[in-house]
Amino acid sequence: MPLPKEQAWFPAKTYGWGWGVPKRWQGWVVGGGFVVGLVFPGIRIASRSIPYYAAYAIALSIVLSLFCYWKGERPRWRWGDDK
Repeated sequence: MPLPKEQAWFPAKTYGWGWGVPKRWQGWVVGGGFVVGLVFPGIRIASRSIPYYAAYAIALSIVLSLFCYWKGERPRWRWGDDK
């Protein structure tokens, strides 16, 4: 269940669908963990096989998207500021 706007770690984007830059430190930690998870384990995986790395990156992206949905604002298509 997405969080209310004042509690959300990931705000909804102003234009389009999805989430923008994190607005709380917890969101930055999750985003940093995502980048670290792509780079450091990815170096070992990519050296063995590119398809395995692609599957790993897709799985990690799905986990990040689920986390953003759980701790972010409700995503919907936006055409600018809601005011």
